[in-house]
Amino acid sequence: MDYVSALLPPVVMAVFFIGLVRVIVKTQGGAAKAKEDAAVDAALARAARGESTPKASAPSGDA
Repeated sequence: MDYVSALLPPVVMAVFFIGLVRVIVKTQGGAAKAKEDAAVDAALARAARGESTPKASAPSGDA
């Protein structure tokens, strides 16, 4: 029975890891996928240009 106690932790971790990967894969995409992809593309473009911080537009002071 020592082999059972030796194999149980790796098997349990493998099952949880497979479950985690499945959740990650299933949650990719969805309604915000295009927005997330655009944010990543913008960050990569800034990095390629050498900018360190994104330039935020000035808030409108008109009330």
